[in-house]
Amino acid sequence: MLKAISNTSPLLYLYRIGGIEWLPRLFDEVWTPEAVKNELRAGRRKGYDVPNPDDYSWLNVVNPKSTPSEWLVLDLGIGEIAAMALALENPDRVVLLDDMLARRTAQAAGLQVLGTLKVLLEAKSHGIIDEVEPYVSNLSGSGMWISSKIKERILKLADES
Repeated sequence: MLKAISNTSPLLYLYRIGGIEWLPRLFDEVWTPEAVKNELRAGRRKGYDVPNPDDYSWLNVVNPKSTPSEWLVLDLGIGEIAAMALALENPDRVVLLDDMLARRTAQAAGLQVLGTLKVLLEAKSHGIIDEVEPYVSNLSGSGMWISSKIKERILKLADES
């Protein structure tokens, strides 16, 4: 099985749709940098519906040793940069990202990227869930913007169109 590094948004969205516990079933290990943990803690302090990273024993905090300086000038969050830097140092791991700029930057760096929607497809293919459609709808209601084209494509990939 694959090993993963997660940014904030996949943890947040999977938590909101009741799917965060799929991650240890889909990946041998899940790492996240301290910056992501701090973003989640800050969200909780502000009263947002976000997971408490300390509640998940399978979520290991690992920090990158360095960060490509050119990423610092991009419009990326500190958690995204840290997750991508950690993935760059550990190329055998997939990086979980949803933000389009972060995904493109990671792909340009040669990283294997999965988003929350791909996690849904993987959950279905591993028999964890029967259908992706209810979860895609719940993601839309949980703050994730999903275009009708993307929704149609995901449902087609899941053989639900």
